[in-house]
Amino acid sequence: MGRLLQRLERNTRGRDFVAGDLHGMFSLLEQGLERLGFDPERDRVIGVGDLVDRGPESHRVLEFLERPWFFAVRGNHEELLLAAETDPELGMEWMMFNGGAWWARVDPELQDRFRRRLRALPLALEIDTDPGRVGVVHADVPQGMDWNRFLDALADDPAVRDHALWSRQRIGRIRAGGSVPPVRGLEALLVGHTPVPEPLQAGNVWFLDTGAAQGGLLPRPCLTLAQIQPHFALHSFPAAPAR
Repeated sequence: MGRLLQRLERNTRGRDFVAGDLHGMFSLLEQGLERLGFDPERDRVIGVGDLVDRGPESHRVLEFLERPWFFAVRGNHEELLLAAETDPELGMEWMMFNGGAWWARVDPELQDRFRRRLRALPLALEIDTDPGRVGVVHADVPQGMDWNRFLDALADDPAVRDHALWSRQRIGRIRAGGSVPPVRGLEALLVGHTPVPEPLQAGNVWFLDTGAAQGGLLPRPCLTLAQIQPHFALHSFPAAPAR
């Protein structure tokens, strides 16, 4: 199951940025960070998961996970990669239909290193910031469940772990015109998983997957970086010229 939670102390020397789903678009991340004047000695990046698949540079994920300023939670695409080791049928489906074809080109000895790194990713990250406590998960926290209860449930409730990786209940309710409660115990919860045309806020939940590697799905695919420390700000970097 791997680690469930990682806590990051407050960054008192620089800035923290949360990146929407990268899906192998690491050069785009580098370009965005360069434009923001990113300082690897002071600043940090936290990924919302789905670091791999679909984009052209999934193989670079190890390079970033080994950098001291880069952190991430596990997404459902990392989960698919790990599950494929013992489920060949799932692995074939992942590689054919979910962007995992790059994996077949990775040397088997290097595959073990990939798995070790990805298995070590937590399901949830908690960051202390000047505005307050910020949470990061890939998909969502169950509606009506506060942050501390969610963290407790991760340890012994497989349904809650699946919700953190796969759920689209909250955004489905938003798209249907309904209201959703905030996640209590946090200043903000930042998630990815479901592509949105632009960063979407619902209560204190922010959806940051703006389709960096999915140009055919969204009219203006881009990578979103949300600065959370020392203050909140949104930055978007186009993945391709607007059509």
